[in-house]
Order: sequence, then C-alpha cells, then structure tokens
Amino acid sequence: MAEQIIYAIAYFFLNPLFLLTLITAVILGYIRVKRERRNFKVRLLPGLTEFRKLLTESWLYALVLSVSISGVGLIVDPGWLVLLSIITFIVLLSFFYTIASPIYYAAGAFFALYFLQLYAGEFTYRGWSLQQLDLLGDLAITIPIIAGLLLIIEGLLIRRHTARYTSPYFVQTNRGLRAAVFKSKRLWLLPVVFLIPGEWISAYLPYWPQFTLGNAAFSFIPVPIVIGFSHMGRAVHPELSLPKIGLSVVWTGLIVVAVGLLAFWMPILGWVALQIGLIGRIGISVHSTIREYSKGFVAAPMPSGVVIAGILPHSPAEKMGLKSGECIKSVNGIRVNNEKELYDAIQINAAHCRLQVIDRQGEVRLTQQVVYHHDHHRLGLLVVR
Repeated sequence: MAEQIIYAIAYFFLNPLFLLTLITAVILGYIRVKRERRNFKVRLLPGLTEFRKLLTESWLYALVLSVSISGVGLIVDPGWLVLLSIITFIVLLSFFYTIASPIYYAAGAFFALYFLQLYAGEFTYRGWSLQQLDLLGDLAITIPIIAGLLLIIEGLLIRRHTARYTSPYFVQTNRGLRAAVFKSKRLWLLPVVFLIPGEWISAYLPYWPQFTLGNAAFSFIPVPIVIGFSHMGRAVHPELSLPKIGLSVVWTGLIVVAVGLLAFWMPILGWVALQIGLIGRIGISVHSTIREYSKGFVAAPMPSGVVIAGILPHSPAEKMGLKSGECIKSVNGIRVNNEKELYDAIQINAAHCRLQVIDRQGEVRLTQQVVYHHDHHRLGLLVVR
C-alpha cells in the first residue's frame, strides 16, 4: 500500500499543470518586482512571495475538501478531470486571471462533456466512453456541489489573503497627472484528491491506490486545482473592496451548493446550479470593475501634502500605522508638498519624526516614530509623485 501511495504522489508532482503553476507563480513575482522597481526604485515584497504563498495559504482548504469529497462519496468522471485540467492549463498560460475562478473550469468541463457527447458520442479511450456518461445523473449532482465548494474556498482566500499583497503602480489620469492604482494578482494551488471509478485508471496503472465498496471499485486521484485572482483597485482601497468581493464569492458558492443538493431530487437543477455559479461570478467581476472606474483615484496627487501609494513591510511607516491613500501634510510642523521636501524635513530631526496625516476619511491625526538620518527609504514610504 505504501508503494502505491508513493506512485500516486509521484504522478501528482509530475503533472504538467502542477509544474506550470509553480513556474507561473515565479513569473508573477518577477513581473511584480520589476514593475515596483520601475515605479518606486524599490520592491515591496520579495520576488518569490507568490511562489511561497502558492500552497501555504490553501493546503488546509484542500485537505478539508478532499476529506469531504471522499467522506460523502462524490464520484467524478475522469474525462471531466482531464477537461478541467486542460482548461486550467490554458487559463494559466493566458495570464488573464480574472477568469481563473474554479467555477469556470468546473462548469466549462461539464458543458464541454455535454457538447462532446452530442457531436462526438462515439469517442472512446482505453475503456472510457462518452456514451457512458450520464450528465443528468450522478455527475449533475457531484460536479455542482464540488464547484460550489471550490467557490467558497476561492471567496475565503480572496477575503483573507489578497488585500495585504496588493502592489501599487502609477497610471496617468485624464488631467495628465500620475495616480497610484493597486494591483492584486494571486495564485493558489489546492492538491485535491478526487474519487473516480477504479476500473478506468487501474487498466493501465495497476499500482494505483484502489478500494472496493460492494461490487464497485474506486480510486483516489490527486489533481492540482488552481485558483487565480486578478483585480485592479483605483477608486476603492483594497482593504475595503477585496474582503467584500471575497464575501460575495462565498455567498455565490453557498447558493451553488444549495441548488446542487436539490439536484438529488431533480437532476436538472445541477445544470442550473452551474449556470448560477457562472453568472454570479461574472457579475461579481463586472460589478467590481464598474465600481472602480465609476469614481476618481483614491491615491492621486493633492494640491498640498504627499499622498501615500504604499508601505514597505516591517518599516517605521508601518509601525506608525500609515496607510496607502493617506496624505502627509507636515513633518515636525514643516509643510511638505513633494517627496524631496518630505525626506528633507524628516532628516532635520529624525529622532522626533512627528507627522500630521489626513486619513482616508479626511480626518487629521498625528503620529510619530524614530527614523535614522540619511537613509532615504528608512521610513518605508512609497509616495505619489
């Protein structure tokens, strides 16, 4: 049995989708760091941050989902898993992660099976046949439920792990000024174990882990499920907008699961559940985009003061509680209107760096912190200039 488990793990790590996800996460970090250095001459987070967070934030969700799938007995079709992986592979290569929600993969693979069955119904492969699929049977129940659970996981990941990893950069406003926008582009990898009919995979992989239940045989197969997210904030601060987006995705997933459960009594409702998931997820993306472009920039130059675009982690600015979008009006009583004046004022008396700040609500507050002389980035501020 131990040897069989080793085989299963080895096949997972050699999965092209798994390897592509690792490479893509590294590329995302490289692109982000390059953009930050081009805009601010300094990076916010190390280039391998996306790679390191790929699995650490999502492995527990993958474990819970795998146990749930196996415990309830949600059996999926291997053809669906293949199509789901192909769609995910294509989306990863596109780098357009607005469409990297698992509902798109799951529903896309399901409806692709329907059209393949309709127009290429005679296709068979190593004992697997399109004609054997019952898309108004068990698959109409299990796939919507799994898709809904993946949507819930996506929403929780967005809600908890995106706002603090946004990356600011400059864009030009209609007035010819430079304002900061906040880019969030994340990937999460979930090694999910699915349950499939055992005869299909054991036909050419005899060492694969398998178990029997009554007269039926089943196999566990680990599949890398990739969740991607992309959002650009300009009118609403990411700390405010992204948790709301995540919560909306969670609610959409709960509705999909609820309608999917009703498919036990009326299988066609499984199709309805997938369509609800698709429409709901698209609606969330469209609504958030419209909201961001319907108002002005929250981090744009002001007539007086220095607007904060970002804060370096573990810096004095972070300890002072400064946030992006806030405006520094004065340093130790000295009015500042640009980055040079800001740092010149700081170096006059760094040991007592006292800032007057206009927060996001337009209220004035004071904060102070010790900052060392002659260190341009010691405060840890990225400012709009």
